[in-house]
Amino acid sequence: MSKKDFYEILGVNKGVSEEELKKAYRKLAMKYHPDKNPGNKEAEEQFKEISHAYDVLSNPQKRAAYDQYGHAGVDPSAGAGGGFGGAGFGDVFGDIFGDIFGGGRGQSRAQPQRGSDLRYSLEISLEEAVHGTTKKISFPNLSSCEPCHGSGAQKGSEKTTCSTCNGHGIVRMQQGFFSVQQTCPNCRGQGQVIKNPCPSCHGQGRVQKTKNLSVKIPAGVDNGDRIRLAGEGEAGEQGSPAGDLYVEMRVKPHAIFKRDGNDLHCELPIDFATACLGGELEIPTLDGQVKLKIPAETQSNKAFRLRGKGVKSLRGSSVGDLLCHVTVETPVNLNSDQRELLKKFQESLGDGRKHSPQSSGWFDNVKRFFNDLAS
Repeated sequence: MSKKDFYEILGVNKGVSEEELKKAYRKLAMKYHPDKNPGNKEAEEQFKEISHAYDVLSNPQKRAAYDQYGHAGVDPSAGAGGGFGGAGFGDVFGDIFGDIFGGGRGQSRAQPQRGSDLRYSLEISLEEAVHGTTKKISFPNLSSCEPCHGSGAQKGSEKTTCSTCNGHGIVRMQQGFFSVQQTCPNCRGQGQVIKNPCPSCHGQGRVQKTKNLSVKIPAGVDNGDRIRLAGEGEAGEQGSPAGDLYVEMRVKPHAIFKRDGNDLHCELPIDFATACLGGELEIPTLDGQVKLKIPAETQSNKAFRLRGKGVKSLRGSSVGDLLCHVTVETPVNLNSDQRELLKKFQESLGDGRKHSPQSSGWFDNVKRFFNDLAS
């Protein structure tokens, strides 16, 4: 192997930081890697050169010796200790592909996983959604084991260092030119094993339980809104943080009201006489009854707006309205006297055009339509 300066090979200055050194090496390693240059002997030699240079400069002791004594300080036999066959190439392979395959120089053991988030669908009434309430819920959940405090080890015992990976959580296998590392199969990447598992959780650190909670529902929530309860999800592995619980609102249909944002809507049936003569009705709201004045000659589909009788905004101080949509109800089950009175009333109206402007206008449009067809 050549005696070129290692810093020059990697294209860096002597005082380069570890991070900049790694960045420079990765760039060159990807460029000259044999897999990207099949059959190119020159690229292969170049790759060996940068691999050996990085193996020396990435090691603090070797780098100090090289800075003081040059090549003689680290490789007195002119490079016999580096190249593909040694540990340096394994580190190079890990550094290039570690981010993709999970390996790499300095990789720490696998960390216990945070607990899973959970979702709970909570059915509430419209009144509870509008005014707010507190609801008690119960659900199955993986909870931290109390006897071992989530560690998985029997009380009085401790985890021991894994003998397979010596606590690193990864094992490395040499396959010809390549050094491949993978998660330790004995400890599953934790670096520690449990010799005396807790009898309550059998070493899992978690047990299945029914969890009971009181959930405060703020006023103004709507269908589909979610409340996040931090740390109330599944317990994490081996004492790691628990997940969160998301409580999703499901508002039951109401017998009278329909909600549209912060407004409420209801149908208001009124009798024929009230629609003609006017009157005063008691209207239900979610805050109690109020009186609504019905003017004379009120037609179907007329909407009366009651300001501030809707829903207070969840994220503000504004309050919606209640809109009452009028439906004029035709009288049914009439006796003979009532029918006779209605006939006299109808006769008193004459042709009805003066008293029924909507129907008169509609019939005028129908007549005009047929005349246009005939012409």
